[in-house]
Amino acid sequence: MAGEMQTEIEMRLREELSPTRLEVINDSAHHAGHSGDDGSGESHFTVIVESSQFDGMSRLARQRKVLAALGDIPGERVHAFAMKCYAPGEAPT
Repeated sequence: MAGEMQTEIEMRLREELSPTRLEVINDSAHHAGHSGDDGSGESHFTVIVESSQFDGMSRLARQRKVLAALGDIPGERVHAFAMKCYAPGEAPT
């Protein structure tokens, strides 16, 4: 079951990027007891997002677009946030 933060990440990315593929992975359990673990169970996330909005954009521009969509979540409300951003047809199979 997705937690509140995971649900908010999914909602914001769906709303802003209209992705054809979206995976929000909660990696927090792998970091329990480590620096940045706040005990919430929602401190570390990875997202895999595929969106036609990424067509023709550099990797950095794609990441900036994701970060803009998420606002204060990365860095302020979660400790660690990783992402893989693809235009349609680019993702490895």
